[in-house]
Amino acid sequence: MKFEKSDDTVLIRSIAEAEAGALEALYDRYNRLVFSVALAIVSDHAVAEEVMLDVFVQVWRGARTYQPERAKVSTWLAAITRHHAIDVLRWHSARLDQSSLYLDDLPFQKESGTPDPQEAVEITLQKEHIRQAVAQLPANQQEALMLAYFKGYSHQQIAELLEEPLGTIKTRIRGAMQRLRAMLMEEPQPSDKSGRG
Repeated sequence: MKFEKSDDTVLIRSIAEAEAGALEALYDRYNRLVFSVALAIVSDHAVAEEVMLDVFVQVWRGARTYQPERAKVSTWLAAITRHHAIDVLRWHSARLDQSSLYLDDLPFQKESGTPDPQEAVEITLQKEHIRQAVAQLPANQQEALMLAYFKGYSHQQIAELLEEPLGTIKTRIRGAMQRLRAMLMEEPQPSDKSGRG
């Protein structure tokens, strides 16, 4: 194979010149890396495969934008993958939110026994209220919350994924929680019998 032993930067230059063989060689060399980065973010094999293919299409179209003095090819590919996978998460955020175990695990019901029908209705209303509140947060706060609570990432992992300072991520998540708390307290919960007024 013509490009099998070519240097990474040579492959990218050749891809920029529309050499399909160079893209094939790059794919053979890095598809596992790209797939694993995508899978770590989206947690779905089929979606990760789609992300991987999209990334190599982006490389085919945007090879001219690669700057070897700024990053190694592997680092560049990982960055493209992270950004695209996070975009995909945003597109699927509604589906991820609906299927999330996090809302179903919130401690609304008593530990002992099954809730009565009225309590079950109240729990459903509370969960829906939280979903609506999350949907009102700015996109960057939704993203950080989703990664932290729905995906279980640590603050450090989120900072690395989004390529932002750890302090920024902590502030963003803290701000999101404060906004959520404020929004959820604006309306009394269905079970609010404190008689405030």
